[in-house]
Amino acid sequence: MRNAVAAALGAALLAVTAAGCGGDSSSSSRTGTAATAPAAECPKAWRGDWQQIANRIQASVYCPSWMPPPLDGAIEGEYSNVSGVSDDRSYLVSFLFLDREAGGVAGEIHVNFRGYPGSTEIPTCEDTRTDRGKTTRVEIPCFSDPRGIKEVGGEEVTVYTVNQGIDQWHVLYAWEHDASLYTVSQHVIAPTPLTKAMRNLDRVMRGLERLEPAT
Repeated sequence: MRNAVAAALGAALLAVTAAGCGGDSSSSSRTGTAATAPAAECPKAWRGDWQQIANRIQASVYCPSWMPPPLDGAIEGEYSNVSGVSDDRSYLVSFLFLDREAGGVAGEIHVNFRGYPGSTEIPTCEDTRTDRGKTTRVEIPCFSDPRGIKEVGGEEVTVYTVNQGIDQWHVLYAWEHDASLYTVSQHVIAPTPLTKAMRNLDRVMRGLERLEPAT
């Protein structure tokens, strides 16, 4: 499946490039019209918890103003999956919706936000491998198989298709700000095919508000 996601993303990126639909391009930008999109604004109902993270890590945090339905960006809300700050000040905020039906799960919507204050290096994850009955644990990049760079939401993002841990089977966007690495990802799984996941991430990126620590 990992190779299928990477191959499908490569095809999707080629299609986008061929169509001339990169990042934030629009008819107004191509014609030079002075049309300016309104600045993204983190909803008041979500803002407090995101601001608390910024204050705790003493670094910027990106709060969404739009999420793939039915998700919202309330860290303590109905769709909150996991959130936390590590000793190195890196943070994870995850949202999850499970579409349950008799006998199991029909689909899910899963979006993760990460930040790594003071570092632009791709973090490492532990991978378990078995060869001839011998099991070893090795460190591998948490994000790999980069499939291009594009500008969206005012940020230059790198698209990764092979990711580890809670981002496994996700398509992931990574960008840098103030010598720090930030990411947002969505799971490529029913009812969200790859192209829709990428459209969702584009819209999430365009709706991010960067919050600075208040103290």
